[in-house]
Amino acid sequence: MNPSNFQVPPQGQPGGDGFSLTELLIAVTILGALIAIAIPMFSSYKDQQNLSLAISDLRLLDNQIKSYKMSNEQLPDTLSQVPQSDRKDPWGLLYQYLKIEGQEKVVKGDMRRDKSTNPINSDFDLYSKGLDGATSTQLNSKTGQDDVVRANDGQYFGLASKY
Repeated sequence: MNPSNFQVPPQGQPGGDGFSLTELLIAVTILGALIAIAIPMFSSYKDQQNLSLAISDLRLLDNQIKSYKMSNEQLPDTLSQVPQSDRKDPWGLLYQYLKIEGQEKVVKGDMRRDKSTNPINSDFDLYSKGLDGATSTQLNSKTGQDDVVRANDGQYFGLASKY
């Protein structure tokens, strides 16, 4: 290209400096579509991360409770008798504990139950109330579905809805 033949278009004419309104609208539309795709993916990732963290915490507390039982030949009456009992779940609530072993008559109505109304544990219940912060003894109830539970005497850790 010969520099002497190069012409600069006048301001305000097509080919001038800047972007046209159409180009800006296309860029904003593409950006909006990318954000609309990214937000649900991030939200799903965050939910999975919170679930994994709650399961990890429940396993830790489960081990501490079992260690307490080995040392004292009985389960703790409250969660405050084990280390890290003040630990909060990913939603900012304290983990819940209910001693069952040796107290079946006292706590029978408070025991967590599956969809067939069978108790999910015979030694103790340990769980997080989940995202909604509400719970019920029946796992398949609306408020119990998002709870993160320990079941089958420590053989299952996960969402109540998947138990």
